[in-house]
Amino acid sequence: MKLTFIDLFAGIGGFRSALESFGAKCVFSSEWDKYAAKTYKENFGEEPAGDITKIKAENMPKHNILCGGFPCQAFSISGKQHGFSDARGTLFFDVARIADFHKPEVLFLENVKNLVKHDDGKTLKTIYRILDEIGYDVFHDVLNASYFGVPQKRERVYFVCFRKNLKIKNFEFPKPTYTLVSLKDIAEPEAATKDFHLLRDDIKLAKKAISQRMLLNPNPCRPIRVGIINKGGQGERIYSEEGHAITLSAYGGGAAGKTGAYLINGHIRQLTPRECLRVLGFQEAFHFPKGTTTHQAYKQCGNSVVVPVIKKIFGKVQAVLEKSSL
Repeated sequence: MKLTFIDLFAGIGGFRSALESFGAKCVFSSEWDKYAAKTYKENFGEEPAGDITKIKAENMPKHNILCGGFPCQAFSISGKQHGFSDARGTLFFDVARIADFHKPEVLFLENVKNLVKHDDGKTLKTIYRILDEIGYDVFHDVLNASYFGVPQKRERVYFVCFRKNLKIKNFEFPKPTYTLVSLKDIAEPEAATKDFHLLRDDIKLAKKAISQRMLLNPNPCRPIRVGIINKGGQGERIYSEEGHAITLSAYGGGAAGKTGAYLINGHIRQLTPRECLRVLGFQEAFHFPKGTTTHQAYKQCGNSVVVPVIKKIFGKVQAVLEKSSL
């Protein structure tokens, strides 16, 4: 059976890139950011529908899997009411209402790590309760992309939810591979990076600390801080090419806001848009449309999921579904 899925809060298509590699077919997508939607269309030949809050569930096609890295606004009334009323006003409500209408076999969701501890854990309990009420067994885990073969520290919580009639009471998320890969392995040629150099007189590097760290733990699966810009605040920290990138961000300021600063080939610089795609695990054929600004490319990458992590999890999901004879 060929699995079908819908791609909600699609961004630039990280979920789609992963699931299509397994032969699954996307039957609907939605993304309200016009620049991300343009990139999505450029790479998948399909323009996503717009604001999901304005799209009726009955106007979406049937599907086996609902995918989405839903934005998480504060659940300000979490724990004070019951069922869907706890989620009204948040985009999680739209995931729940669509799942409740279509009853796909699987929900595959992603969010920031802090969701787990938000509001002293009440938000997570609310999510579990609502999904239980609409008929799903829920499993979640926090995974770090650095441990799955990409040089970016990106910790995210993933939810895999099975429709209760499948009777799947155990699900194991993939174990870390700890594949050794560093930023220098994905760096673009020097000629392509000149516009991203940071030429400042307030850069400070700790050379002794660098050599000692490299000697003790060469090529670790984490960022290695080797200096600062200005006072070393947010977006003002410098990391080694021997380690990993920090978490790409859609927002944030500082001299190296959104990507962080890195010492690569002897130069202090930000990552290029292509390097950002690489630390997210996108294939080289994936590209931004002509005219995309660096600011927009950074924002789109900061909002994306990491493709290899999604692949690892979906491989586990597919194996479970095959055993259940779906």
